[in-house]
Amino acid sequence: MEQQTTSQNNDKSTSELLSQFSQQTTELMRQELELAKAELREKGKAAGIAGGAFGGAGVVALYAVGALTAAAILGLAIVLDAWLAALVVGVGYLAIAGILALTGKKKIEQATPPVPEQAIESSKEDVEWTKQRAQAARK
Repeated sequence: MEQQTTSQNNDKSTSELLSQFSQQTTELMRQELELAKAELREKGKAAGIAGGAFGGAGVVALYAVGALTAAAILGLAIVLDAWLAALVVGVGYLAIAGILALTGKKKIEQATPPVPEQAIESSKEDVEWTKQRAQAARK
């Protein structure tokens, strides 16, 4: 099959080959752009989830402050000293906030850097392949 394509290319004029090369290059660039767009969409979704997790961590931390001043003290003050009851409940809420923050950090690491890495790598491979074909055609 390769030999047949090569013999067909030998029968074409230089202008036809350049035109074909131009069309193929244009199509390849369109495909690479579509890949880059898809990659950036995925990273954007991951960044959105990370933002939500950080927001959730902030809300839970705010509830921890409220719990430290009211319900926690009143609930555990029956069994423990008031200061110890407030500390136990506050630490519990802060642990939840820490888990949410770590989840957000993990998601943000997946979303960064916001660069279409697969598309860039694929483009580099395409350029290298084109260089090799051009060198082979010169020989």
